Amino acid sequence: MDVDLIFRIAAIGIIVSVLNQVLIRSGREEQAMMTTLAGLIVVLMMMIYEINTLFQTVKTVFQL
Repeated sequence: MDVDLIFRIAAIGIIVSVLNQVLIRSGREEQAMMTTLAGLIVVLMMMIYEINTLFQTVKTVFQL
C-alpha cells in the first residue's frame, strides 16, 4: 500500500463532500445522496483492488 492511495482516497472524500454540500444547498438532496454513494463505490473498488494484491502477496509468500 502506498501513501499515494491514501491521498487519492482523501481527495475523493473532499470532492464528494464539497459536491454534497453544494447539492444540498441548492435543494437537490437526491443527487447529493447519489454523489455520496458514487464516491463510496469508487473508494470501495480501489480498496478491493488493494485487498486482492494483498491476498496475492500472501499466497506468494506462503506458496499456496
